[in-house]
Amino acid sequence: MAEMTATPGGGGKMSLTVKVLIGMAAGLVLGVIFNVIDSAFINTHIAGGLFAMIGKMFVNALKMLVVPLVFFSLICGVTGIGDIRVLGRVGGKSLVFYILTTGLAISIAIILALIVGPGKGFNMEGIDTSGVTGKEAPTVWNVFAAIVPTNPVAAFANGDMLQVIFYTVVLGVAVLMLGGKSKGFIEGCEYMNEVMMKVVTIVMAFAPIGVFCLIAKTFTEQGIELFGPVLAYVITLVAALFLHLFVTLMILLKIFSGLNPFIFMRKMRPA
Repeated sequence: MAEMTATPGGGGKMSLTVKVLIGMAAGLVLGVIFNVIDSAFINTHIAGGLFAMIGKMFVNALKMLVVPLVFFSLICGVTGIGDIRVLGRVGGKSLVFYILTTGLAISIAIILALIVGPGKGFNMEGIDTSGVTGKEAPTVWNVFAAIVPTNPVAAFANGDMLQVIFYTVVLGVAVLMLGGKSKGFIEGCEYMNEVMMKVVTIVMAFAPIGVFCLIAKTFTEQGIELFGPVLAYVITLVAALFLHLFVTLMILLKIFSGLNPFIFMRKMRPA
């Protein structure tokens, strides 16, 4: 994965991150120009046709990666532990830590959103919201009950990630229980995990084009008036991510593990 985000030393090759940023900037500029021109042909066939098609293909490709990537990486992770008792201890601690950090992340996001108010001033004229309704929040008990899938195949097909994760972990435990008989299956999953990482590399190579088309389409339709609310949203999002990564998680890392956060960050940088 490091090869996608880091520039090889001395090669002078532009990193994927820089390419994506250039794609965003170019999409914004072109979208604003197209919005000012306000051509029916551009709006229908370029922005609403070509850009929309490429943008949707890229988003669909990203969604395509999620389930197989999670499945094979989790199988490899569970079987890599090797001992069911160790897996139980690690899994229990991971679940508690996951719930704790998720709660903290949501709290940070809500607080920053209340302070910044991203989206204020966004012009909703011309946007049909008649079919948009909020779902009723399920009870905590139903949330936990829904983690167990009635049909694993349907869970994979629908992308229900909690159900996919639950089933994959249970399958990994069963694989461990079979011992030596599972060697071929484990090797196959390790191979498929490497294959999926290559698929990620292939898809992400098209990220600058996909981002360019998505941004260009959006600003062609909405104009520069969208920039303020979108910028506020992006700043809020990045600030929340940075706070969670560099402050919240590093404090928890120090408390629970005693590791030096600076050394930890330096070693995880390529990932």
